[in-house]
Amino acid sequence: MAGQACLFCEIVKGERSAHVVMDAPDAVAFLDARPLFKGHTLLVPRDHYETLTDLPGEFLGPFFEHAQRLAGAMESVLGAAGSFVAMNNRVSQSVPHLHVHVVPRNRKDGLRGFFWPRQKYESDEEAADYAARLSGGLT
Repeated sequence: MAGQACLFCEIVKGERSAHVVMDAPDAVAFLDARPLFKGHTLLVPRDHYETLTDLPGEFLGPFFEHAQRLAGAMESVLGAAGSFVAMNNRVSQSVPHLHVHVVPRNRKDGLRGFFWPRQKYESDEEAADYAARLSGGLT
């Protein structure tokens, strides 16, 4: 990444605003700006790694423990029936910084295959409310 700006690194450093859900020593989670469903969260390692294969093995378990907690919060805080947890590596990876999508899911929510509808938060306040609720629900 030498010489290139990384959107997610800027969020991690606080140089770019985001609705932060989790701020841990090794990872940060924040709401996706173009969510599939409200509460759609992106989990990123604090250090810049482009893909899953770049993430050092010793960080794999702790990183996915964060994803597990976020998936639980989708159900306990947002009342989702379940969650969708996924990542892309290079192909379809819109930001070249490792990130895991944790998305609240409900039956008949309209998500079919890979034709994913995008939504918007009604306001910055609504997004902040979702981030605060999810953050409070992490156990």
